[in-house]
Amino acid sequence: MSVSRPCPVVSGNFDHGWDRRHVCCAAPIHDLSARFPAVGIKKLPIDKSEWESYFDESGHLTKSRDFVSSNILERGLDPSVRSEAWKFLTGYYLWRSSHDERLAVDGKRRRNYEALCSMYDKIQPLLETQNRDFMEIRSFIKSDLSTLCIKDPQGIAIVDKEKLEKILLLSYVCNVEAEYQQGFHEMLLLFQLLVEKEHEIFWLFQFFLQKTEHSCVINIGVEKNLIMLKAVIAFMDPVFAKHLEGKGNQVVPSLFPWFCLFFQQVFKTIDDIWRLWEVFLTGLPCRNFQVIVAYTMLQMVRDDILKENMSGDDILLVRLVLELESLRIIPTAVKAHLLQKGVNLEAGKWVLMGRGK
Repeated sequence: MSVSRPCPVVSGNFDHGWDRRHVCCAAPIHDLSARFPAVGIKKLPIDKSEWESYFDESGHLTKSRDFVSSNILERGLDPSVRSEAWKFLTGYYLWRSSHDERLAVDGKRRRNYEALCSMYDKIQPLLETQNRDFMEIRSFIKSDLSTLCIKDPQGIAIVDKEKLEKILLLSYVCNVEAEYQQGFHEMLLLFQLLVEKEHEIFWLFQFFLQKTEHSCVINIGVEKNLIMLKAVIAFMDPVFAKHLEGKGNQVVPSLFPWFCLFFQQVFKTIDDIWRLWEVFLTGLPCRNFQVIVAYTMLQMVRDDILKENMSGDDILLVRLVLELESLRIIPTAVKAHLLQKGVNLEAGKWVLMGRGK
């Protein structure tokens, strides 16, 4: 049966509204941002006016993909442009497409989605009676969705659980070799909040998973990420690595929920999660940047881990005392990457490495 379910201890929900605020711990000595005072200086994100200036009259981008991606890494996207920009970042739209070509692509994706829904409606009775895996996965999905409860500022629930269930099941039926894993329901929710049309939600989710499967899909990339994380710790902080090794071989592997849930449980706001994910989608500043992000998170609680002699499960729980913000994590992780590569930094400046280097 194709289903993967992480440890329940980290399978939280969005039942506390838009904000995920926790008590903030004291900054540890080995927090990389302490070495670089400029970390955390906020730069204005790309707003609607600037985004529109990137296109000519026919809708072609006049800026290079690297230019746009570098600015997204350093500054982020304003909510007013995020839904459109993500269509480029995920591959929903081609970077070199015109406005008319994008209209045609959107129409084609809508028709393809409608055809998939029609196919699913026809085979659903057969799946319900003759496919045990389908029924078990539907049960898992219903159980996961029952934990979701997110409200707008007026306190009105805004989760369309029937739509989410439909898209998750359709995603599974269209690719039975892919596993449904706990956390996909929360990932999909973020796309429902990002775009309005059902076919856009479905296809953005599919493209996102294709782009990030090397990071967040359990049987494809999570184990490799854990191996790389262990190597980064050993290279960057041998003393810390020795402590973790002394706690047994399962300390770093026990952090797998960070990757398979793609850090969505450790940031205080949904906007912070979007901000981090859009950086991952750029492919900058390096491949496997998610590993550097995980290392940076560990460094933020390093002193607590050493002082309290924590094991893997304790580390997963200590994240609750962090007040993680993408404003702080992203530039600090970029500097950790550059330190690893031996790049000489000037205070207050970013030296962005090329994609995949």
